Amino acid sequence: MLIDFFYRLRAQAIPVSIQEYLTLLELLRSRVMPPTLDDFYQIARMTLVKDETLYDRYDQAFASFCRGIEAAGPDAPEVPLDWLAKTLENTLTPEEKAALQKHGWDALMELFKQRLAEQTSRHAGGSKWIGTGGSSAFGHGGYHPEGIRLGGPSAGNRTAVKVWEKREFRDYDDQQELGTRNFKIALRRLRRFAREGAAQELDMPGTIQHTAENAGMLDIQWVPERRNTVKVLMLLDVGGSMDDHIAQIEALFSAARSEFRHLEVFYFHNCPYESVWRSNARRQAERIDTIDLLHTYNEDWRLILVGDATMSPYEILYPGGSVEHHNAETGAAWLQRLLSQWPSAVWLNPEPSGLWSYRQSISIIREIMHDRMYGVSIDGLEQAMRLLSK
Repeated sequence: MLIDFFYRLRAQAIPVSIQEYLTLLELLRSRVMPPTLDDFYQIARMTLVKDETLYDRYDQAFASFCRGIEAAGPDAPEVPLDWLAKTLENTLTPEEKAALQKHGWDALMELFKQRLAEQTSRHAGGSKWIGTGGSSAFGHGGYHPEGIRLGGPSAGNRTAVKVWEKREFRDYDDQQELGTRNFKIALRRLRRFAREGAAQELDMPGTIQHTAENAGMLDIQWVPERRNTVKVLMLLDVGGSMDDHIAQIEALFSAARSEFRHLEVFYFHNCPYESVWRSNARRQAERIDTIDLLHTYNEDWRLILVGDATMSPYEILYPGGSVEHHNAETGAAWLQRLLSQWPSAVWLNPEPSGLWSYRQSISIIREIMHDRMYGVSIDGLEQAMRLLSK
């Protein structure tokens, strides 16, 4: 049965060897782990995957393998009809949604404090209390045009201006190859070549010249390799609405990794604030102050921000407006600091450009960026790289 698992890993381009596979079988036979699926997932990943950037591919292979096992199991029980009926009761019509009123930032925060002080029990499907479903501005699983999501999954409307929960994001995979070739060609427009390192590349003109001067005796000349010396600082938006663009951003990220020798990458969510992070798995414990970032990389670096710029306008314009935490200063203030430090900066937006004018937050970001926002397309990348190369 595990042979199928082995081939699924190989199909995801994970370089797992026969020896590693045999090591896994030996561990399973030695009974060092309880026979649970979660423990098998952990020990198989520890044994077979040697690079954490491949964890996403491992998860895909593991999920595919488990689905194959589940397909042979017993049929799942039917969902009771009354459960479905309860779900349908909480569905709002477009007219009902349009009738709901936004409270505004200050009123929303004050109303939330009142609900926390007054509420004593769980609620579901209502329009006032903190609960699930319904049209209340507080809770999760329902709809409100401008609310606060607490302690549960989004219903998919993406209208929350605050989210109170521990959110886990995954790093983008920078090893993707399929579909990156055109991105690489576009990124090559940002080039500044210099010869660096040891002299290990044949200098044909120099060899011909020295051989001629040496009366025809071959005199081979070597020069350092010619490399792109442009330095790029890339800030990537991750999580939330950016989940719709993972494949596109991973292709861009992979192309940038291969094209820029000097590339530093950090993550943010929705809008840059007082801190960024290198790894989403450790973003709560290992954050980097944005001020330190400004002091570490000088103005020689080119700044590329990548994000859909789709968020509540409060996140850009209001202190405390961040969807995840209380920010003492506005996102706009931090963006201005970034642009002051790195005048050569662009924003790459994976959202279709035809939608930009319909989203208030995108218009605000474009204004702050002095209209230096470009699509994540071949034409958009070429325009952005031309601007950065000046």
